[in-house]
Amino acid sequence: MSSGSAIRGSRIGSSPMRPDERSEPAPRREVTYFCSAGHQAEVRFAADVAAPETWDCPRCGQPAGLDQQNPPGRLRAEPYKSHLAYVKERRSDADAEAILAEALAKVRQRRGE
Repeated sequence: MSSGSAIRGSRIGSSPMRPDERSEPAPRREVTYFCSAGHQAEVRFAADVAAPETWDCPRCGQPAGLDQQNPPGRLRAEPYKSHLAYVKERRSDADAEAILAEALAKVRQRRGE
């Protein structure tokens, strides 16, 4: 048994089964962007909108430009830093030793040593 409130044969955001005869799609134009990895991305914009100078390449995520001969350069990727790396940037070795000694003293005090 199925519930009576179910909508069958469609999903949220789907378009009508056939285009409406009374409406026409908005005029569009296709712009091609080129990234430094050699990928091409074709993006559709409304005909009356100016295309941006750069667009993120959908394949590699690098910036892509309108000029095929001169695509924008690759973004500089920052290496992953762990929590310890950030702590080492803020604290010196002497600070670390003092904090460790303080923590060990608290642990020893709790244990009764």
